[in-house]
Amino acid sequence: MIEHVLHPRITENKDWATLLFVLSFAIIAITKSVFENRFGDFANLIFSNKYTKIYRDSSHLKSGFTVSLFFVQVISFAFFIQLALSHFGYASKTDWILYIQIITFLIFFVLSKYLIEKIIGTAFNIEEFVEQFNLQKVTYRTYIGLFILPINIILFYYDTITRNIPLFIISIILIINIITYLISIKNYQNLIFGKLFYFILYLCALEIAPYYFMYYWFTKGSA
Repeated sequence: MIEHVLHPRITENKDWATLLFVLSFAIIAITKSVFENRFGDFANLIFSNKYTKIYRDSSHLKSGFTVSLFFVQVISFAFFIQLALSHFGYASKTDWILYIQIITFLIFFVLSKYLIEKIIGTAFNIEEFVEQFNLQKVTYRTYIGLFILPINIILFYYDTITRNIPLFIISIILIINIITYLISIKNYQNLIFGKLFYFILYLCALEIAPYYFMYYWFTKGSA
């Protein structure tokens, strides 16, 4: 007599991710349609600094273009963080509850950091520099977010992806961030050297310490 053993088939729910991917591309399409010329300059950011020269005024930080693509950026980075955690065995890439936690933390972290930077910028009389520095960071990070969005789709729907890919993308993000800081220092060197002490304090308190504490918390929590 042959004994049949039935194993339950576990199906992962990926519909929520598909909806977010579609939403992201819909926001990009609408933004491109409304801000056609600006989006064209933004798309060529990797080849030309025309965009950063034209839209360097701090008022652009709160424009519809920046805000709409900021949401795409957050969606994309939240996906990448969850996918990286999944590839290194710390989480499941289809866990939508974890995704909500990650994206909520990202939004809270970015907005809190922005408000604190505004306060410190006003207190140290470097508000103009902080605003323009934030705009430049948002510009490049949004560009990275849009760039890794299709990569997130591949990493999400395919399981046979080598671990080197997330590490490679993380390395690129870090390199671009370092380049962004160097470009900002070069562009605002007169203002920075005039208030060097405040700039170093700002850099340590808001550009190094938060990421160090997150790294420390994550490595201790996963140990």
